[in-house]
Amino acid sequence: MNALPSPVINAPQGSAERRIPVVPAAFFGIVLGLGGLANAWRAAEALWHLPAWPGQTIGLFGMLVWLLLLAGYALKWILLRPRALQELEHPVQCCFVGLIGVSTMLVGALALPYSPVAAQLLFWCGALWTVSFAVWRTGALWTGGREPTTTTAVLHLPTVAGSHVLAIAGASLGYGDIAQLAFGAGFFSWLAIESVLLNRLLTAPTLGEPLRPTIGIQLAPPAVGAVAYLSATTGPPDMLAHAMLGYALLQLLLMLRTLPWVMKQPFTAAYWAYSFGLTALASATIRMADRGDGGIVASLALPIFVLVNAAIALLVVASGVAFVRGKLFPQ
Repeated sequence: MNALPSPVINAPQGSAERRIPVVPAAFFGIVLGLGGLANAWRAAEALWHLPAWPGQTIGLFGMLVWLLLLAGYALKWILLRPRALQELEHPVQCCFVGLIGVSTMLVGALALPYSPVAAQLLFWCGALWTVSFAVWRTGALWTGGREPTTTTAVLHLPTVAGSHVLAIAGASLGYGDIAQLAFGAGFFSWLAIESVLLNRLLTAPTLGEPLRPTIGIQLAPPAVGAVAYLSATTGPPDMLAHAMLGYALLQLLLMLRTLPWVMKQPFTAAYWAYSFGLTALASATIRMADRGDGGIVASLALPIFVLVNAAIALLVVASGVAFVRGKLFPQ
C-alpha cells in the first residue's frame, strides 16, 4: 500500500505560489514544544531556585513563533485558499488545525506575567477555537467511513490535547472548575482513542515514512494529562498522578525503541510531534517533586529536565538549519 502524504502541504508549481511559504497547521506544534519547555523552566525555578531568564526567553521566543505562524497561516487562507481547504478536508492533516487554538491558549498562559488582559483574551479565543474544532472534527469522525490507515496519533490533538491544555491554561488563570471539567474531557477521550490507535498500529499496514514522526504524539496524552491533573488539583500527588506518569514513562521508552524506525524519514518539522510530550514529562516530574513527592519521581526530575532541554535544543538547531537552507517550509 502506498504511504500516506506528508503532514506538510505541497503547493502547486505555479511561479506565484512557489514564492509563498506555506504554513501547515502542524507547525503550531513547534509553539507547543517551546511553550511546554518554558513552563518546565518555570516549574524548575520554584523547585531548584534557577534563574528566571531562561524560561522567560524561551517563552517569549515561543510567543514570537506563534505570532509569525499565525500570520503565515492566515496568509495561506487569503492567497492559497485551495491549499488551506485541502488541509482542512484531509483525514490526517485536518487534526493539526486544532493546534491553532491549543497554542493560543498556551501563549495566553505565557503572557500572564506581562499582561493579564492579553492573557485572558488569548485564553478565551483559543478555548473557543479548540472546543469548536474538537466538536466539529469529532462529530465528523462519528459518522464513519474512515480509511483505517489514516488513523494515527494525530487523533489525540482535537479533544485530548485541546482539553488538557484548556485545563492547564485555565488553572493558571484561576479557572479551577473549568480545569477539572476539561481534564475529564481530555482524560476519557484519551482512553477511548488510545485503544483505537493501538489496534491500528498492531493490525493495519505500517505507517508510511512521512507519517512516522507523528507517533511522537503518543507520549503527550499521559504526560500532558498528568500536568493537567496536577494543575486542576492541590496537595501531594496521588495514585492517579503517579499512574499517568508511569504510563508516560512507558511511552518514552517506546519512543526510544521506535526511533530508528521513525528516523528513516529525514528531518522535517513533523519531528516536533515529540516535543510537547517531552516537555510535559519534565514539567510533571518537577511539579510532583515540588509538591512533596520523593523517591524515584524526585530522582528522575533533574535527569529528565536536562535530557528534554537537550532534545528541544536539537530540534531548534535542526529546524534552524532547514530554515536557512529553505527546506523548512514547503514552497
